[in-house]
Amino acid sequence: MTEARARRRDAQIRRPSQRPERALVAALRAELAAIDPSRPCDRRAELAGLGGDPGGRDAPVARLHHRLAADGTAAGSFDWDGARDHCRTAWLRGRFLARGSLSIAGGRTHLEFVVDPEAAPVLARRLASVDLPAAWRLRRGRGVVTWKSAETVGTFLRLIGAGAALLELEARQVSRALRGELNRVLNAESANLGRSVAAAGRQLAAIEQLEGDGRLAEQPFIVRAVADARRETPEATLGELAERLDLHRSAVQRALERIEWLALHDDPADRPVVRDRTDRAPRATRRASGGRSASASRGRALA
Repeated sequence: MTEARARRRDAQIRRPSQRPERALVAALRAELAAIDPSRPCDRRAELAGLGGDPGGRDAPVARLHHRLAADGTAAGSFDWDGARDHCRTAWLRGRFLARGSLSIAGGRTHLEFVVDPEAAPVLARRLASVDLPAAWRLRRGRGVVTWKSAETVGTFLRLIGAGAALLELEARQVSRALRGELNRVLNAESANLGRSVAAAGRQLAAIEQLEGDGRLAEQPFIVRAVADARRETPEATLGELAERLDLHRSAVQRALERIEWLALHDDPADRPVVRDRTDRAPRATRRASGGRSASASRGRALA
């Protein structure tokens, strides 16, 4: 086997996996083209939707046109307003197979009909009458009727008879949406973890600096307790430190912010007077002392 032939063979083997969306759309069109209407009126309606010229269509649609025309069904105009719902469905199926194209590449769903300019507003009105409103415009002298909503496209395909291929399409869309949501959650968690690691590194460096110059020993009890807990468990979150020390999370956060601020300001004259609850002992310490609070002490002093 020559090298060129081997490359062509490998390309043919890889092609289905490289373009799964196109293969799925082809399977969906083949599934719709395989539907054989049992009512004569439906057969006439679908043939009217297909139009009279089968040239240039894919093989399943060409076979459908030949099958409908071979049994004596004549193509002609279609009276939408006077037709029953099943006849309208058959006509829409033929119109999609003849003039419709579906794209699901890149996670986006796009279905459009390319018709004559004067037929575009007519088709849009007919779709709106079955609760499937669509936008239409003129593009390079042709009328284009468009949907970009995956939900609307799914409703239309289900209406005209899509089954297994549509289920696979919807499963892929759900899987893609779940993967996207999972990636967003993982990215957010990674970003939060990165910020937490960076903050813990700054706090540990600040604690070492304050301990080295003796200023850590001058801090209130809770600041020293939080510093010790951070050194013992560098990976702990603020909530975990608070639970370990029996403190509020905000108290732990203020203590760590105070440590970082002190490490950045070496001049004692620049130190702010920090008045917060970090000067109080933890709740466990207060309970061990008999549960007497500062307010009770003030009450006895006033008495």
